[in-house]
Amino acid sequence: MNLRLKTQILPAGLAAIASAARSLGEGGLVAFPTETVYGLGADAANPAAIARLYQAKGRPAFNPLIAHVGDLKAARRIARFDAAALALAEAFWPGPLTLVLPKAKDCAVADLATAGLDTIAVRIPAHPVAREILRAFGGPVVAPSANLSGHVSPTTAAHVQSDLEGRIDLIVDGGAVAVGVESTIVGCFDEPMLLRPGGLPRGDIERVLGRTLMQPPEDAESDSGQPLAPGMLASHYAPRTRVRLGAELVEPGEALLAFGPHALPGIEAAVVAMNLSSRSNLAEAAANLFGYLRALDAANARTIAVMPIPNEGLGEAINDRLRRAAVGRE
Repeated sequence: MNLRLKTQILPAGLAAIASAARSLGEGGLVAFPTETVYGLGADAANPAAIARLYQAKGRPAFNPLIAHVGDLKAARRIARFDAAALALAEAFWPGPLTLVLPKAKDCAVADLATAGLDTIAVRIPAHPVAREILRAFGGPVVAPSANLSGHVSPTTAAHVQSDLEGRIDLIVDGGAVAVGVESTIVGCFDEPMLLRPGGLPRGDIERVLGRTLMQPPEDAESDSGQPLAPGMLASHYAPRTRVRLGAELVEPGEALLAFGPHALPGIEAAVVAMNLSSRSNLAEAAANLFGYLRALDAANARTIAVMPIPNEGLGEAINDRLRRAAVGRE
């Protein structure tokens, strides 16, 4: 793979959308904003393009990809929906929800993208730029987060550029994203299962289903086995600096990722401190999470200390990402 590509960066607009669709059709790699994080797109039916995507990210080939489509009709061409899956799709699409479903008989998505599984992860993004690119391209696009594998996910075009410049063909700059954490993933198995918490809270999904989501098996999250869905590797979303969770004081030489209005003891000794939400607003914290982790990672602190965050609503997704970030550098 040529790692010295000229990566073009275009502001979102008609010209960028046309360039993105053309590049995807030619087997190129295109980063674009979704409402969750920036995705790195490739033609889902093109095994060579998907192989380039895995290589550009340094992503393990056993880690499946999410297929993004423009509407429910397109989703039903690649996946089979039961009543529960259809209810979730109708309630939350377009939006930050990915469904893992059985592949349709004539599914056009390449086996490489599904890591050999007989299921496929599908989403309809809500971001207008992503939807226009999908409409212009006319087929499913696999799009994991547009970053080096295992690194902090990108919420701005600058984050994408810092990780992938020279590795991909085009970045469509649509500004900062709104949600800031990846989509929630639900496996539509015999009993619906929460495979990854994300931008859609568990409680909203359970209200539509009228039942509690199952939890994945304890051995489903591993860096050595094949994951059931994207984003389930134990070590993921990790900065280069070690992350220390549940901090109740700041030790000398640490950077602080704070939450809420109260200062921790020792904060004056912090190399730098950033507050996800001084108002204790979990939506604000989710939107800031990856950008702040990247900024703190650049501070050359010995550790990033993280204050406790309530494990409710979007807090479940925030804590999931922080836990994986901490595993990455233990």
